Amino acid sequence: MTAFKKTVIATVTAAALALATLPAKAADIVDTAVSAGSFKTLVAAVQAAGLVETLKGEGPFTVFAPTDDAFAKLPAGTVDDLLKPENKEKLVAILTYHVVPGKVMSTDIAGKEMEVASVQGDTIDVNATSGVMVDDATVTQADIEADNGVIHVIDTVIMPGM
Repeated sequence: MTAFKKTVIATVTAAALALATLPAKAADIVDTAVSAGSFKTLVAAVQAAGLVETLKGEGPFTVFAPTDDAFAKLPAGTVDDLLKPENKEKLVAILTYHVVPGKVMSTDIAGKEMEVASVQGDTIDVNATSGVMVDDATVTQADIEADNGVIHVIDTVIMPGM
């Protein structure tokens, strides 16, 4: 083998090893929701509301994320109506009501009752004295960490006092 081939092989091998040691970028709130597979309606709503880049931003955010089943519990036609361009303002209000600034883990609220301010502006009632309730929704899975916050899965879409 020539010296040139040895140098090329050594360089390629060194580059591959260097790339392999780089830490993988953690997923943001949106990518975490997409990869979970049970938030297709939420992701579609976030896209329709133009909030993808916001929720991919630096944060940190706490998102109370309704599952597809939670959206299915809404009256027939509600989701389709909310996804229409003329209802974008209402959709944004509903979605931002599900978001709290900062990263709030379940251990931060365990055993407490409180009101927390949503990004939308209204307050959300949180009761973590026996399980965790967020308004009328139950947190079914807590503390799904993302690189820009945390997701808590809820079984009901919560609505602001609009």
